[in-house]
Amino acid sequence: MIALLFGVMYFMMIRPQQKRRREAEQMQSALAPGDEVVTIGGLYGTVTGVDDDTVLLEVAPGVQTRYARPAIARVVTQAPRAESTEAITEDAEPVKE
Repeated sequence: MIALLFGVMYFMMIRPQQKRRREAEQMQSALAPGDEVVTIGGLYGTVTGVDDDTVLLEVAPGVQTRYARPAIARVVTQAPRAESTEAITEDAEPVKE
């Protein structure tokens, strides 16, 4: 009976929490310049730079602040991403000198 209780507790509480944490880490690792985000404090801003541990946000024209990646709660809108740079380089002709 106790094992069944622990099994139910695992599937109802622990597993969903791990899934939410993985999704948050994936969202934070996919941040790129141009994304509009909300911090855990409720501050809206646009990502202007990304480092390993920090994100640079523009919160007003000309005002940039630095936040830790885990401080980003959600992405409001994503900036358009280039599909692939290979398609651009394949169409270019080689330069002859």
